[in-house]
Amino acid sequence: MRPNRMMYEPGGRRAGLLLLALLLPTLAVAEPLRVFASVAPLQVFVSMIGGDHVDARALVRQGFDPHAYDPTPQQIGALTKTALYVSAGLPFERAWMPRILSANPTMQVLHARDGIASRTLEAHDHGHRASDPHAIEDDQHGHTPPPALDTGSHDLAGAYETDPHVWVSPPLVRHMAGRIRDKLNELAPAHAAQFMRNHDAFIAQLDALDRELHALLDPLPNRRFMVFHPAWGYFADNYGLTQVPIEHEGKEPGARALAGLIDQARNEGIRLVFVQPQFDRRRALQVAKAINGTVVSIDPLAADYFDNMRRVGREIARALQP
Repeated sequence: MRPNRMMYEPGGRRAGLLLLALLLPTLAVAEPLRVFASVAPLQVFVSMIGGDHVDARALVRQGFDPHAYDPTPQQIGALTKTALYVSAGLPFERAWMPRILSANPTMQVLHARDGIASRTLEAHDHGHRASDPHAIEDDQHGHTPPPALDTGSHDLAGAYETDPHVWVSPPLVRHMAGRIRDKLNELAPAHAAQFMRNHDAFIAQLDALDRELHALLDPLPNRRFMVFHPAWGYFADNYGLTQVPIEHEGKEPGARALAGLIDQARNEGIRLVFVQPQFDRRRALQVAKAINGTVVSIDPLAADYFDNMRRVGREIARALQP
């Protein structure tokens, strides 16, 4: 083929250079790293650290029970093209992760609870705050959140006995954020500097949130609040509170247990019962009616993490006012 004379003429050369200049940015832009997280709060953390270089999605859709979730066929298809999955150690993952990994054996899995001492889900008859013998002192605030000993939380066989809701404690999110940053650095090293900047900005927001919640909750004389599903244990541990759950090991209480809960609420002056929007609230309403109280919805799975945690803090503070 003979060369195109236009490429050698001044006007043709300029046109060729202009075309090349327009094409180069398109060729240089890489596809963002696809990441799935089990629940919306973890997706938020990945998005805030990854920025434009990450396409982060939540597996559990809003409004669905995260403990017994079935991914859609579309989600399974998307997971086969995913570079990273961030697991919270929820029960449904025990059934689904082997299938997903068999379809996408190159996908890496980051277990969000690794390095955090797992707590046990309270039963309704526990009258004390779960203590963590492995808790360490936070280096900035002097509080005692529990990132310390890895207790094998990534083993999903006992997922219902241990509490997976680590993200409700800002200091524990601080711990997770560093691991998310490191994993993104590993998978997309060209963007490590941006991941570090995003991580540092995210940590600053977490620390501010933690200070606000301590200022709100530390002065309260009452320290116990009632919930239907015990999703707020790590939150309670961090702020010196105790959650009193209505649900017991994932099941609604029987008549005798329900009567005991009502007596307990009356004796302790509890007038507010918190529920998750993903669960049936009939038992919570039954307790609230018996104690002349009210039911308030607080969602540990909300995607607007910072606004939601501030709202939860305000609602719990209101419930614990004398």
